[in-house]
Amino acid sequence: MFLIILKTILLGIIEGITEWLPISSTGHLILAGRILDLGFSDAFMEMFNVVIQLGAILAVVVLYFNRLWPFHKKGKIGKGPGGSQFSDPDQKGAMGRFITFADNYLYMDKVILWLKILVSVLPAVVIGLPLDDWLDAHFYNPPVVAIMLILYGVLFILIENRNHGKRARVNRVSRITWRDALLIGCFQCLALIPGTSRSGATIIGGILIGLSRTAAAEYTFYLAIPTMLGASLLKLVKYGAAFTGAQLFVLLLGMAVAFGVSVLTIRFLMGYIRKHDFTIFGYYRIALGAIVLLAGIIGLI
Repeated sequence: MFLIILKTILLGIIEGITEWLPISSTGHLILAGRILDLGFSDAFMEMFNVVIQLGAILAVVVLYFNRLWPFHKKGKIGKGPGGSQFSDPDQKGAMGRFITFADNYLYMDKVILWLKILVSVLPAVVIGLPLDDWLDAHFYNPPVVAIMLILYGVLFILIENRNHGKRARVNRVSRITWRDALLIGCFQCLALIPGTSRSGATIIGGILIGLSRTAAAEYTFYLAIPTMLGASLLKLVKYGAAFTGAQLFVLLLGMAVAFGVSVLTIRFLMGYIRKHDFTIFGYYRIALGAIVLLAGIIGLI
C-alpha cells in the first residue's frame, strides 16, 4: 500500500505541474501511468487521469475567487440618475427588490466574463461529446502523445519567434471580446487529442488572435473550470462502477496533491511569463516527444 501511495503522490505532482504549463497533463499522465502502474483496471486509470484534474480546478477557484465570483457586498449605491446599474432604484415590488440586490451585490462585469467563458466552452461540447469514445479508442496511446508533443512544441517556437516585439491587442481579460472567446474555444478543441495540452492550445490560440501571454494564460485558467469539471463528470458517469475503498482513497489523494502543486505552479507561471516567453516549453515538448518515441520503439512503453 505504501508503494501505491507514493505512486499516487507522484501522479498528483505531475498533474499539478503539467495541467497549467503548456506541456500536456493528459499526455504526461498516460505515460507516467505506464511506468507508475497502480495495479487498477484500465477503465479506472482512464477515469483517474481526468478526474484528478478536479484538484487542479480547485486551485484556480481559490486563487482567483475574487475575480470570478460575481456576488460581493458593494459600497453604498447612490440614489437618483446613474445610481443603479440596471434601472430606477426606486422601483417597487419584486423588480425593485431584484434591482436593490443587484446594485448591492451583483457585479455585471463578472457575469459577462462567465458568459464569455461559456461561449468558449461550447465548441468543445459540440465536438467533444459525440467523439469522446472514438477519441479514447484511437488517440490515447504513446505514439499519438509523442507526435502532438513535438508538433505543438515546434508551433510554440515558431509563434513566439513570429510575435517577437509585437504589441498585443488585448492585455487584460476584461478586454476579451465575444469573438475572441469563441475563437479561443475553437482552439481548445485541438486539445481533445492527448499530448496537445489544453492550456497550450488555448494559449497559442490566444496569442495568435492578439492576446498578451498574461491575458491568454489567465483566461485559460478560468476556462479550465467549466471545461475540466464537465470532462471529469462525464468520465465519472461513464465509469459508472462503484469505487472500492482503495480506489476512492487513491483518487482523493491524487486530487489533494494536484491542488497543492497547482497553486504553486499557477503562481510560478504567471510570474514567469511577465518576463519570459513560452519558447522553453516548446523545446521541452520536442525533447519529451523524442524520448517517448524512442521508448516506444525499444518497447519500454
